[in-house]
Amino acid sequence: MREGKIKFFRESKGFGFVIDDDTKKEHFVHISGLIDAVKSNERVSFELEKGKRGLMAVKVRLI
Repeated sequence: MREGKIKFFRESKGFGFVIDDDTKKEHFVHISGLIDAVKSNERVSFELEKGKRGLMAVKVRLI
């Protein structure tokens, strides 16, 4: 599991981005990849999975 911070999440659009603590890279997160509801600046753990446009965060949960 990786850890990071939600950069932003637009619930109305169903997506956002998470910043990985280790690599500082931003990863797309879709609402279908959430375990918990998230808001901007919240700390999360997540896994990376290959999506249509590259790596995306899945199994995103609050820590």
